[in-house]
Amino acid sequence: MLLAAAAGVVAGALAVGVVVLLRRLAVQSKELGTDAERATYETLHLASRAAKHLRGDMTEADAVRAARHLRSMLGADTVALVMTGGPVAVDGDETLVSAAERLADEAVETGRPQVERRVPTPSGETDAAAAPILADGVAVGAVVAFAGRVRAGLVRATGEVAEWVAAQVELGELDASRAALAELEVRALRAQISPHFIYNSLNAIASFINTDPAKARELVLEFADFTRYSFRRHGDFTTVAEELRSIDSYLKLERARFGDRLRVTLQVAPEVLSTVIPFLSIQPLVENAVRHGLEAKEGGGRITIIAEDRGAFAEITVEDDGVGIDPEVAAQVLAGGTPGEHVGLRNVDARLRQVYGDEHGLVVETNVGAGTLVRMSVPKSQPGRSAASVDARAGRPAEPDGRLVP
Repeated sequence: MLLAAAAGVVAGALAVGVVVLLRRLAVQSKELGTDAERATYETLHLASRAAKHLRGDMTEADAVRAARHLRSMLGADTVALVMTGGPVAVDGDETLVSAAERLADEAVETGRPQVERRVPTPSGETDAAAAPILADGVAVGAVVAFAGRVRAGLVRATGEVAEWVAAQVELGELDASRAALAELEVRALRAQISPHFIYNSLNAIASFINTDPAKARELVLEFADFTRYSFRRHGDFTTVAEELRSIDSYLKLERARFGDRLRVTLQVAPEVLSTVIPFLSIQPLVENAVRHGLEAKEGGGRITIIAEDRGAFAEITVEDDGVGIDPEVAAQVLAGGTPGEHVGLRNVDARLRQVYGDEHGLVVETNVGAGTLVRMSVPKSQPGRSAASVDARAGRPAEPDGRLVP
């Protein structure tokens, strides 16, 4: 009887355990969603993993990884990604490379999907469906799917996947265009470094050669540092510390010319020195303040540069007490008007908006005779960008403390 009772208790416990387990599985199943929801999630997950390999200059390794994800999306036995004049990748039966290239050529040439039955393989036969990848209306490759029996559903799915691949290729071309535009904008800023400033700097250096050779030598080094930074060929981004170093050289050269007429106040929070910013985004604001604010003011004036820690953002302000600008003119400048005037100001504003969004464009406060204040705000944390990575791309050693050397 005791054994029977014990067995009953154990059986009851097992029954309770099974009920609890089934209940947990039921709850987890609900959390995972329906079969359709799980299928949607899986497809989107595969698409996101494939997308990063389809943009930009696609390498053979990128094509191989993308083909693997495309095969999972289509559920085919073998999938080939064939790019015109580029890589050819097959995930599955690699003996089908020649057949994939032939079908891709036909799809590219006609611009229409192709279906072929009984494609010979070493182990027998298979069917194939090929769809052209049309980027901006031009066939740049094809997706080829192989299966034992190609039905209408696989043909349509291959076409949809090819259209999605085309969209990724177009986005990659757009990214490349944006990068080229950014490079052109930086070149435009370099071109705006005033020949007048260079001429005056060299004259100022020459004036000290006989009277103060040590001062002349110091200015030559500052001029070399400034031009080396401004005309460097690597990196679209820099750090606040690096930009301020260049500005320090620029202002030393200008003070050699202006003397006591140019006064500078610099207030920098150490926390923002390592913040990544677009290359040549503060220096043009300072040059604008000197050229358009103080140069025309009798007796010169003061430039105040402040870099503050605003929590998640670094706020940088360049202010002068010079002649100021008509607010309507300033608005036209930022809107792209008044060609030839304040190009640096407009260029910096456009690049900040392009990189961080419209809410991060320049804020300009000015009026005639009241000086000008220009403010920019950039996020301190930027995924994919750091002071160390920026230093590496620019080909210089990183400074771990980001300290600004006076």
